[in-house]
Amino acid sequence: MAAVAAGTFRRTPIERSDQLVSWERADQAFFASGACHILAWVCRDLHTDQPIEVASMRFAGERPLLHTYAVWGDWAFDHSGWNPERRLLAANADFEGRPLERVLITVGLDEFCARHHHRLPDQYWSDPRPRALEYAGRHVPPWRTGVSPRSGEGPWSG
Repeated sequence: MAAVAAGTFRRTPIERSDQLVSWERADQAFFASGACHILAWVCRDLHTDQPIEVASMRFAGERPLLHTYAVWGDWAFDHSGWNPERRLLAANADFEGRPLERVLITVGLDEFCARHHHRLPDQYWSDPRPRALEYAGRHVPPWRTGVSPRSGEGPWSG
């Protein structure tokens, strides 16, 4: 699947205010906007045998984060599946019409949520981690295809 900008799935006012309405969105929309950070941490926890990190993107020079995702070498995992990270950043920058910068996240989920005003798993209509685990399991990680972590190319690059 090609990298798709998270903003394509930006939540409506009702989706932001009503947890059930937000929960009932399709998986890709749910994990693109509103639960991207949960998907990133679940991906990292699912693949403990790999050096997966968590990163976010934001408008260059600004503090608020736009989208959070998992990173393995030059590869990124988010609602679009596995893609070269540079393509994920480019798709989002093109959609937003502004330059973005990558921010490596070095704290745990609890502290991340507190610092950046994101929901913890128990603050959703239902625990999103099982849903994220099932969603992550639909996407074959690049190391299972023999792709190098620094290649940034592969069948997911669109």
